[in-house]
Amino acid sequence: MSGAAPFAQLGQLEPLMDKCVHCGFCLPTCPSYLLLGQEMDSPRGRIYMMKAGVDGRMAITDGMVGHFDTCLGCMACETACPSGVRYAPLIEETRASIEHHHERPLGERLFRRLLFLLLPYPARLRVFALPLVLINLVRGWPRMLRLLPRRLSNLIELAPDATLSGMTASVPEHTPASGTARMRVGVLTGCVQRVFFSRVNDATVRVLAAEGCEVVAPSGQGCCGALALHSGRDEDARAFARDLIATFERSNVDVVVVNAAGCGSTMKGYGELFRNDPVWAERARAFDARVRDVTEVLAGFESRRAPRHPIDLRVAYHDACHLAHAQGVRQPPRALLASIPGLTIVPIADGDICCGSAGIFNLVQPDMAAELGRRKVEKIDEAAPDVVATTNPGCMLQIGAAGRAAGRSRPVYHVVELLDASIRGERPPLS
Repeated sequence: MSGAAPFAQLGQLEPLMDKCVHCGFCLPTCPSYLLLGQEMDSPRGRIYMMKAGVDGRMAITDGMVGHFDTCLGCMACETACPSGVRYAPLIEETRASIEHHHERPLGERLFRRLLFLLLPYPARLRVFALPLVLINLVRGWPRMLRLLPRRLSNLIELAPDATLSGMTASVPEHTPASGTARMRVGVLTGCVQRVFFSRVNDATVRVLAAEGCEVVAPSGQGCCGALALHSGRDEDARAFARDLIATFERSNVDVVVVNAAGCGSTMKGYGELFRNDPVWAERARAFDARVRDVTEVLAGFESRRAPRHPIDLRVAYHDACHLAHAQGVRQPPRALLASIPGLTIVPIADGDICCGSAGIFNLVQPDMAAELGRRKVEKIDEAAPDVVATTNPGCMLQIGAAGRAAGRSRPVYHVVELLDASIRGERPPLS
């Protein structure tokens, strides 16, 4: 397919491309460039291809698509860019153009279709995930794992240790504040978070309530659309977003709190997502202005209501890309960890480099993701922590899987889980 038609929507963002001066500051921060060493697998190389597509000098081919598929969408390039290039809308619009105008091989189409029939729907995901209660038995047969198709063995390696009670748990729709309420907040319970990390949602609600928040978790909420948007399924993303906006509008909350970095970065960009929709644009902008990561809300209070009990731990904090790079939130998680007496934060070398999770990247590009996970675990090992803390379920899955592959049993916690343990006077398990 040739001509500029496939890139008509992308053409609206040409001024963003023109801000790139091809200086190369993004190169050492880009995971795909670090692994592959190809200019076309770097942010500036991809922007060159975008520009060529808009100008009609490049068609959508398998080779071109491959270079965009290696992008993790981690946005480290945005942090590094001295010209302020906004890469996120560029890569999202390009991927949408690809999915609308390019037919992938049958196996790839079927695999991606399966992912999006499951991941954004917690009820379906629970049914699919039921066999995971036996996952450790399967992992005990490495020879059998090696005989399975790579993507299937990768799913088994990534899967968390799961319990039936954990996968079916839910948080109350309404939780009163401890003392006088100083804020009414709505909580996104998520998809993967709801099924595999219900303990994070529980901790989020407990800590918010302990700090004086009236917490609302609407039972009818669905997916935020993050995985769909990052994979080029823009219409699906908008459909999910409309439902979520309407749900939280009915909840009459001051702030919408998110404990998953990838979801938060997408929700904060709803105004951009609906920029061409006159019906939803204003509602989307009003909604995304109220979205906050849970660490932003908790660290933003001038005074603490809930006392912290000491926890003697060395904690390596991993910056989730969609919190640090996409949202620019770095200090609040560290401030919350620092508020716990006895806890020591140890830095991770090359901490700005992605762990390899990146939405569905570790599912569709398992080998690249595994290499990035291995590198991350090596850097964590150098820091010699007792536990790892982060702010995104994908990172928790990825670092946990990479640790198991390296023979490590070091636990990975969400920051809010450690804060919850301190408030409750408990020590988090170290295995």
